[in-house]
Amino acid sequence: MEEKVILVVDDEPRSRQGIKKTIERVSHHQYEVITAANAEEAIKRIDNEKIHVLITDIRMPEVSGLELLRKLKEKAKDPVVIVISAYSEFEYAHEALELGVVNYLLKPIAKEKLMEAIEKAIELENQRKKTGMFNKIVDDKLMEMQQLSKYNRAVKEAMDYIDQHYDEELTLKEVAKQVHLNASYLSALFKEELQITFSEYLTRKRMQEAKKLLLSTDFTIAEIAEKSGYQTSKYFIRLFKQFEDMTPNAFRKHNENDF
Repeated sequence: MEEKVILVVDDEPRSRQGIKKTIERVSHHQYEVITAANAEEAIKRIDNEKIHVLITDIRMPEVSGLELLRKLKEKAKDPVVIVISAYSEFEYAHEALELGVVNYLLKPIAKEKLMEAIEKAIELENQRKKTGMFNKIVDDKLMEMQQLSKYNRAVKEAMDYIDQHYDEELTLKEVAKQVHLNASYLSALFKEELQITFSEYLTRKRMQEAKKLLLSTDFTIAEIAEKSGYQTSKYFIRLFKQFEDMTPNAFRKHNENDF
């Protein structure tokens, strides 16, 4: 399982190191905790590595914690944010919440409150990751079709059979035989009820599974092609490019920093 990285940003060395040591000690070094003395340093670190949780002081010289959050929003960087402050003025908390902060802690921070906030932040980050991966993988059209129950029984059975055997060499004739219809009639039913052909449904299912493997495993492209039901990686790559406007390798590289 991926080690979560927590970035602590505070211009006061004692506070910064105190938070770092508390997290490491209480979590038994479960997380990698790194620090930054100011917003500029924090931005450099966030630009260069994946930060899962950001803990930042709200009042810092030159660039405040709120300004740091604004800059991250502009850059579309979105670690889960916990804000700490020695000031309890409402306007700080209010603006922090508008900038997507999930927790607002006042100094001096109680150890229990800090760890509780971190656990909630990690949980939220995990949910975001799952949602992000789901959105990258799922074919909306396929999902919509699979959720509808209005289809002819034979069409539903054919869809179920494809969903379970997409990694095998499937033909229209073979699937038709499984649902006790002739191939021409099943082909016509697919077009009429799903508004797509049998071939497109099968390809969409295979592409969805291929994307899942690209983002969640270290399998080679050839292995993913085979596990997705394709005899050759060359044909798989060509089809993938038609559906995603990029090669499987490019898809993997483009999304690898997100997960």
